[in-house]
Amino acid sequence: MLEGKTVLLGVTGSIAAYKIAYLASMLKKQQADVHVLMTRNATNFINPITFESLTGNKCLVDTFDRNFQFQVEHVSIAKKADVVMIAPASANVIGKLAHGIADDMLTTTIVACRCKKFISPAMNTNMFENPIVQDNLKTLEHYGYEVIDPAVGYLACGDTGAGKMPEPETLLNYILRECACEKDMKGLKVLVTAGPTQEAIDPVRYITNHSSGKMGYAIAKMAMLRGADVTLVSGRTALAPPPFVKVVPVVTARDMYEAVTSVGQEQDIIIKAAAVADYRPASVSDEKIKKKDDDMSIALERTDDILKYLGEHKPEGQFLCGFSMETENMIGNSRVKLTRKNLDMVAANNVKMAGAGFQGDTNVLTLITQDEEVSLPLMSKEDAAGKILDKILLERVRR
Repeated sequence: MLEGKTVLLGVTGSIAAYKIAYLASMLKKQQADVHVLMTRNATNFINPITFESLTGNKCLVDTFDRNFQFQVEHVSIAKKADVVMIAPASANVIGKLAHGIADDMLTTTIVACRCKKFISPAMNTNMFENPIVQDNLKTLEHYGYEVIDPAVGYLACGDTGAGKMPEPETLLNYILRECACEKDMKGLKVLVTAGPTQEAIDPVRYITNHSSGKMGYAIAKMAMLRGADVTLVSGRTALAPPPFVKVVPVVTARDMYEAVTSVGQEQDIIIKAAAVADYRPASVSDEKIKKKDDDMSIALERTDDILKYLGEHKPEGQFLCGFSMETENMIGNSRVKLTRKNLDMVAANNVKMAGAGFQGDTNVLTLITQDEEVSLPLMSKEDAAGKILDKILLERVRR
């Protein structure tokens, strides 16, 4: 995702410095060009050679190091950087940057950077809550830095409270949000539904389906990375919520209907990827239904048709995309759905096709609009999500 991007990591004197080695490694796996700057104090916690081995670039500590190509090193790196992450950020370096003090390689380079800058404070709780430190952080925010709130937990000093640096995965998400994708969806409100619904039979049993929610979660993540304001209405899944996305958890089809219709009118794009139950038990037992020797039947009733409601109440300019999971006559059934429910596009797949079923990390989709059918090859669900969003943006332009 970060191919062709240059990421600058600033590491200061904190016990959490060792975690940035994991972040550097994750960034390299995303094909980023990673450069690490360290303060002298940071070298007491982790050796610069570690970062040089992980990134393939010289780790810079000394402003007057003569062992580099003939150029003003701190300026050349500052010009290349697409994003800066200062983590862990000590109270000392926070104070310096807040007041324009540039007296080492790290602070000198960052002052010369014009790209997006993140700063992740890591220190003792009392230090973090000190009014001076808080004022310095507000000053940095005033100058365009984005401060990443520290985690709350057990600290190296033995205290428990705010001041713990977030995990490297969290820091990576901030970097990905900033520069992984072109922000061609900035300003758009996008609603995505995902996962299965559960319809209770009694306090113990329920009716559901095999949906994992992976497709919907991938769409929500990719829309967020492209700058959209994303709301994800999700049934129960085993997936971690996508970062920087508003997640609305639901259980039943009725829950999802209420959650979607309450915000549907204000959305620019709605993508219904959830596998919503078509039927629910007509009555739910208050007690566990006991097993008997003879057969049992359960009376079912229709659930609310969320997609049909959205199509009937679609405001002008809104783009409505549904999903169609079929086992036969995929194109024909999907076109009926497209027309009957007043949709702008249907993303269709056949669960019998290898790589296109539930639970997997891949999909094989056909994107169906009134005018054409675009068949996509087998690809990851994140790549498929990107193709869906590309097609939606193209169709919006054609209107």
